Amino acid sequence: MKKLCSFLFALIVLASLSVSASAQNAADTTSLKFKVVKQNGVSFTGKILSQDAREILMETVELGLVYIPKHEVKEIITITSNEKNNAGELFSTRYFLTTNGFPIEKGDNYVQWNLFGPDFQFGVADNFGVGIMTSWVGMPIIGTAKYSFKISDKFHGGLGFLGGTGSWAYPKYGLALPFGFLTLGSRANNLNFSAGYGAVFGERTENTYTIKNTPTEFSTNSFTSETNTFADAEGRVLLSMAGMFRLNKKFSIVFDSFIMLPGRETSVQVLKESYNQTGKGVTYSLTSVVQKRNPLIVLAPGLRFQASENSSFQFGFTGVHYDGEFIQVPIPMVQWFRRI
Repeated sequence: MKKLCSFLFALIVLASLSVSASAQNAADTTSLKFKVVKQNGVSFTGKILSQDAREILMETVELGLVYIPKHEVKEIITITSNEKNNAGELFSTRYFLTTNGFPIEKGDNYVQWNLFGPDFQFGVADNFGVGIMTSWVGMPIIGTAKYSFKISDKFHGGLGFLGGTGSWAYPKYGLALPFGFLTLGSRANNLNFSAGYGAVFGERTENTYTIKNTPTEFSTNSFTSETNTFADAEGRVLLSMAGMFRLNKKFSIVFDSFIMLPGRETSVQVLKESYNQTGKGVTYSLTSVVQKRNPLIVLAPGLRFQASENSSFQFGFTGVHYDGEFIQVPIPMVQWFRRI
């Protein structure tokens, strides 16, 4: 029995040595990232699941599972943990308006140029990034923070926060938006669901009227008004569904949405003027008007082009549904990602 055990152990050792010499074991390679460069210059980045004398099986960010013939391979480069992700992996964390559960790693930084202004994002730690966005005139200024975590190979989640002010133009106004998100799929093909609660705070001015039974030359009564300014805040539940679908190595379909649920209704006093035929003058009265805060839906479908390893360009068109009417925004949504 002892000799049999020794013989089996020797076979296992020899098999392990032969496998490691002829091909990298999946347990070793799947924990690392590789860049496989073909003879024609095309490269794939991801995990090597298996390889033999004929081909390499990779799980790539761009295309998912890919078989690469061994005779077409020029070189295989191991990506160490302190090397940056390729641009496709880095920029796949964003859509047009929202973000998702895929993280950016420490040292991964990029800027998203928009028609209205820049958006800078910095990977300060693994799975945690911060950023700042504004317009070309510096109003408003909004800071962002995002923490991502992996639930499984196909599920990622996270928490985020946006907060800012009206800066130099409206310093007394600001906003705060904590939110969470859940992403299903891979970086190349995914669906994302987000939910949060956004609040806008600042000052509100309201006129208070008092009707007096004092006739004048032109009216049967009169009124006085008082202007009051006080702090105010309004919050609403925000939802989003977004997705990205890879067409080929260069092009992807991108879809984003922004849904603001109805807000609370408020009642305000309004001064009414009516012409009195008998008294030949104006009569003033007060009435209450209910102000509704209707839901708002923004839809943004478009196309993304992976220009190079460090840049990506996307454009789309935006439609807005508000108060029972759908309006197409005439200005296209144009964004350019660039690693910094």
